[in-house]
Amino acid sequence: MGRETFINNLSSIGIELTNEQLDQFDKYYELLVEWNKVMNLTGITNYDEVLLKHYVDSVVLKLPIEEQKNSDEGQESNNDGMKSAHIKLIDVGTGAGFPGLPLKIVNPSIEVVLLDSLNKRINFLNEVISSLCLKNITTIHSRAEDGGRNKLYREKFDVSVSRAVANLSTLAEYNMPFVKIGGYFVAFKSGDIEEELKQSSNAINILGGKVVKVDKFTLPDSDIDRSLVYIKKIKTTPMKYPRKAGLPGKEPL
Repeated sequence: MGRETFINNLSSIGIELTNEQLDQFDKYYELLVEWNKVMNLTGITNYDEVLLKHYVDSVVLKLPIEEQKNSDEGQESNNDGMKSAHIKLIDVGTGAGFPGLPLKIVNPSIEVVLLDSLNKRINFLNEVISSLCLKNITTIHSRAEDGGRNKLYREKFDVSVSRAVANLSTLAEYNMPFVKIGGYFVAFKSGDIEEELKQSSNAINILGGKVVKVDKFTLPDSDIDRSLVYIKKIKTTPMKYPRKAGLPGKEPL
C-alpha cells in the first residue's frame, strides 16, 4: 500500500491530511511495532495492513456526527448543535489506541480520553501521545465498569466509541454510562450484525439509548465489511448500570 495508497484511501472517504498528520501516523506505526515486540498490542504489524485495518478502519467515523435527516417520527432530526471543536470523546477499551488515537490525529480540535484496563497499554499510549505531541488527549487506567460509575466521567462525553471485541449488549453497558443525553455511542462492528442488533435492543433501551442508524461499508481496496452502529443517548442511564466488573461480559442484559 504505502503512503500514497493510504492517502488515496482516505481521500475516498473524504479525508485529506497534512504532511504533519501523515508523519504522526508513521511515528505511531513505528512505536506500535517497537512496543509490540515486548507486549501484545496487535496481531497486525505489516505496514500496509496497519494503515488499512487500524487507521482507515478507525477514521471512517465522521465527526461531528450527523443523523439521517428523517427520524422515525418523520421529523427532521439534528445533532444537538455538536461542533467538532467542542467534542469530548472517550474510547472505551482502547487497547493499542484504536479508534481513539487515529480519530484524534485526523480531528486535532476534539478532546479525547483513552480508557483501558491494562496499565502496560496505558504506558504505550502515553508514549505515543508524547511522541506525536498531541494536545487535549489523556489516558485512564480503569475497567469500563468502574469508569462508568465514576462521577468524573459518567455522562460527561459527547461521543463514546469502542472497537473492542464483545457483543453489542455488553458494549452498550460499558459505553452508555459515559455519554451525555443527546450524545452518541458508536460501536465499530464487523459486517453482518442484524441478529446482534435484535438481541441488544432491550439492553440499549434499558441503558437510555436508541439506535439511530447503521452505516455499512467495505474498507477501500479490500473485501473487509464493516458496520458502524450509532446509538443516541435519549435518557439518563439508571444508576445501577454498569453492573460490577465482569458481569456485563458474563451476563449481558
